[in-house]
Amino acid sequence: MNPLYSVAQIRDIERLAAAGLPEGTLMGRAGRAAAVVALDLLPCATASAHVLVLAGPGNNGGDAFEVAVHLAREGAQVSIIHVAATRTAAPERDRAFERARASPARFVELSAREIEEGGWHLVVDGLFGIGLQRPLDDTPEGPGVLVDAVNALRCPVLALDVPSGLDADTGRVVGTGGRAVHATHTITFIGDKPGLHTGDGRDHAGSVIIAGLEVDAALYPPPSMHLNDPAFFGRAARPRRHNSHKGSYGSVFVLGGAPGMAGAPVLAGRAALHAGAGRVVLCFAGEPLAADAGQPELMCRAARDVDFGGAVTVAGPGLGTSAEAAGLLAAAVASAQPLVLDADALNLLAGDASLCEAAARRTAATLATPHPLEAARLLDTTVGIVQADRLAAARTLAARLNAFVVLKGSGTVIAAPDGRLAVNPTGNAGLATAGTGDVLAGLAGALLAQGWPGWETALAAVWLHGIAADVLVAEGAGPIGLTAGELVATIRTALNQLVAQQASHAAPARPR
Repeated sequence: MNPLYSVAQIRDIERLAAAGLPEGTLMGRAGRAAAVVALDLLPCATASAHVLVLAGPGNNGGDAFEVAVHLAREGAQVSIIHVAATRTAAPERDRAFERARASPARFVELSAREIEEGGWHLVVDGLFGIGLQRPLDDTPEGPGVLVDAVNALRCPVLALDVPSGLDADTGRVVGTGGRAVHATHTITFIGDKPGLHTGDGRDHAGSVIIAGLEVDAALYPPPSMHLNDPAFFGRAARPRRHNSHKGSYGSVFVLGGAPGMAGAPVLAGRAALHAGAGRVVLCFAGEPLAADAGQPELMCRAARDVDFGGAVTVAGPGLGTSAEAAGLLAAAVASAQPLVLDADALNLLAGDASLCEAAARRTAATLATPHPLEAARLLDTTVGIVQADRLAAARTLAARLNAFVVLKGSGTVIAAPDGRLAVNPTGNAGLATAGTGDVLAGLAGALLAQGWPGWETALAAVWLHGIAADVLVAEGAGPIGLTAGELVATIRTALNQLVAQQASHAAPARPR
């Protein structure tokens, strides 16, 4: 189970840890840990490896000097580009600098072109760490030019703590039009950071390795956010009893399907059916389909004839924003059953304060699954502001709606009304296509119908949705051209595997 810590929390932990250690101990440990990873990344023998180390003006640069010393002593040919401090640096960083100067590593000044033509086997990025507050300078002598040159390379790039230019809390590249290192690997120190896993983070951080630096576990605060993992929701995945029937697994109503938008509720309904709901009814705001020829198990009704108090409702796929749609949504919101709010349901809420207030007063579990534009409408702000701090946006929206919020996107953020946060590590660019959100909403509805609690439903639905996309891409079905409908059967497989794994963990040993 992987907790995530804010920059402020990491600084507190580091301060407490350093207080009981000789000065420079943590920097030395960081350098050794990163050097071990760096050696593993070299594609050739150490003695023939050409390594470029970028060392910045702060403690991140000190970590880089320590890495350079270790690699040079192992026989690698290490070149260091030093971006000097404009003010007095920390003593431990200065001592690391002196060790690097006394080592076999050499300090160099290279142009962007010389970097690009250097034949490097590895680049170590130690320019800027978690303290960066402003965009990287792109003047001819500025670090932004170094970043551009490194990003043009095709060798492994190891970032120390966080890729230079990336905000460790939010996952955004610092500054409008800013730049950040595209690392293939990031070794992050003391604890994992949320910004490595959401927003721009997943594109820039690559594979993330955590180095705890032997910090005492007692110095860490109780985490309020974590990287999503089956450990947090797996207990809700229970095997089915033989003595059961379709009524044992709940019913799902999918409210949507305005004229011309029948496909969205069909996708949601198919997902709900394959994720285990005992019965699924498509409730059309427009003229209902006679049947879904591809999935005849789905029932089709006119939404105006449905009592939404009889099942979990997934509201929004293809619903439209007409006055009739608003009335149907109000009926679903007024029910005492769990509710998933998606797509046009969220747009209707954004335009109707009283409906929003009614949703917030609900006592049954409510899930909301906005993409960034829908979240911006609900928060009366812009997509840019939502994406600048996805965790804060999700947390605010969860409190405002009294709902479990799934803020979709790279590194989907899941927020609970009580402030808990999770960042999801599964999924890929194959999900960036029409209809995948409908599939996610239907999956969530099915889990709720089977009695899953709201928080566990949100975590599991996002994780399963993403892992299905990962499996399909690994099998060659994407990411380009992956379609929402392809996810459904793979989600079913992943859910059954999850249940089987949980059953094997819980099963008592057989007597011999």
